[in-house]
Amino acid sequence: MTSVLVIDDHPIVLQGCRRLLEDAGVDRVMEAGTILAGYRLFRREKPDVVIVDLSLHGNGLSGLLLVRRLRAQSARMPILVFSMHGDPVIASRALEAGANGYVLKDTSPGALLEAFDRIRRGQPYISPDLAVQVAMLGARRDTPLGDVTPRELQTLSLLAEGRDYTQIAEELGVSYKTVANSCSQLKVKLDAGTLPELVRRAIQYVSTSPTQIPRGRR
Repeated sequence: MTSVLVIDDHPIVLQGCRRLLEDAGVDRVMEAGTILAGYRLFRREKPDVVIVDLSLHGNGLSGLLLVRRLRAQSARMPILVFSMHGDPVIASRALEAGANGYVLKDTSPGALLEAFDRIRRGQPYISPDLAVQVAMLGARRDTPLGDVTPRELQTLSLLAEGRDYTQIAEELGVSYKTVANSCSQLKVKLDAGTLPELVRRAIQYVSTSPTQIPRGRR
């Protein structure tokens, strides 16, 4: 049984999310229109996934503080930001605060469901165009790829394209566990504390040093 908490101050958004998630098979959808109500519901009901807006009742980016508080309470719970802000700086701040995914409100229902499914399975999600902009914010000239193996470089390239572990395993002809282990090693080598950070590193390195990244099966 999957339970989802949606925190947004627009009734139409809440209603739309509820219908979309219920149609997708989510068992229980809870709603909150304020930060306080959302935090109380979270503490009481312990949902499996939280979807949260960043601008609640005109209080700027008050949702960022809520994301930080939720992450402080639960290190593993999937948090998806559903926002009208397409600014990569804001998206980056949301990811740094602890969000696992970032989706714009003008996205398609299918993209929202894909993002929801990804983060529910422990994988990050951010729309490709926005992901590149976020990565370029912190792009560095020196890319520490010297200690990365050819297979890890292939994995890095596929992560940059938004592939999940299963898709990478199929592309490279290896097991899911091999991909997971490879990503764990890449986190260490590229100083990425979380999977979302590793994805941002991947996009950054592919953007700045595309000729260093081998593609396809070995």
